[in-house]
Amino acid sequence: MERTTSIQIGQVVRSKTGRDKDRVFLVSEILDLHYVMLIDGDLRRLANPKKKKIKHLVVYQTVLKEFQERLDSDIKINNAYLRRLLAPYNEHKENR
Repeated sequence: MERTTSIQIGQVVRSKTGRDKDRVFLVSEILDLHYVMLIDGDLRRLANPKKKKIKHLVVYQTVLKEFQERLDSDIKINNAYLRRLLAPYNEHKENR
């Protein structure tokens, strides 16, 4: 996948390259056809999202609707909430 046309806010992705290789993130913003902003509540917090090219990501089919709804309705989101949302995906990674 080289373009962001099929990416949604709240989509779960995994980094393929860089210092954050194999980390699981949520897409918090779509910047253009090639770049997205990523957060995980740990290494990349809400205040400091990571700009990353889509070609450097493995895109999972999972979209966390709860995250999207909170963003749309301006309900406060914190880093602990993000870590809790991504915990099942990180547990899966640890069991490999």
